[in-house]
Amino acid sequence: MALAAVDINCDMGEGFGQWRLAEADDTALMELISSANIATGFHAGDPSLMDATVRLAAQHGVGIGAHPGYRDLQGFGRRRIEGAAEEIVNDIVYQTGALREFARRHGASLQHVKPHGALYMELAANEDLSRSFVHAMQATAPNAFIYCMDVSLTHRVAVEAGQPVIREFYADRDYGRSGSIVFTRHTGRLDPAAIADKVVRACREQRVRTVEGDDIDIAFDSICFHSDTPGSLAIARAMRAALVAEGIKIMPASELANPSKAITRG
Repeated sequence: MALAAVDINCDMGEGFGQWRLAEADDTALMELISSANIATGFHAGDPSLMDATVRLAAQHGVGIGAHPGYRDLQGFGRRRIEGAAEEIVNDIVYQTGALREFARRHGASLQHVKPHGALYMELAANEDLSRSFVHAMQATAPNAFIYCMDVSLTHRVAVEAGQPVIREFYADRDYGRSGSIVFTRHTGRLDPAAIADKVVRACREQRVRTVEGDDIDIAFDSICFHSDTPGSLAIARAMRAALVAEGIKIMPASELANPSKAITRG
């Protein structure tokens, strides 16, 4: 069944001091998305950038999410780091709490938590770590959505525990037969029109073509793309225009869960 409404989420605030990774300005991207995953200082981000990005999201009515990663500025959080589950989860709690306070400062609330990069992929495949993460969320942010893939262990554990979840579809990443994305540290420049077609098909049919050439089912509530993908602004514009043309409403996760209170971002 075709989706009537969908969230668009993007990783934001990914810089440090004077350094910025994304070629697109966060302000331009913020006008096109409905939820922002805001870097929390370990893989990217710093207090002043977190504050500015949260303020920008609040001004645009964009759902605010913490985007905690491994403590890996040099590798941008895309390198797996070994550690005890308790240590890794404590890092997530620390980062999430910092972002939540910036949200409170600007009269907003924490909509979601989405782990970043290699940490996201490790949680997806590591049941013990996912359980520790979900238990920490239930103690510290029980109403916040966890963003994850439908096929991930994170999703299964969160559903079993009663933690709200949002399932993601990756616009700018390839899929394998398992239904998971093919992890990469570097993405070349993609064709915005092809990405828009991929997204519209997924919304219409809940299907996606894999790198092996198969079509597989995909279940999702939110479409993700990355601000550091080359040409991200053109991708965002093409996706949004295609979704609007199809009559698919765009709204933050909090409004997807409460459609009677939704304000469509046309």
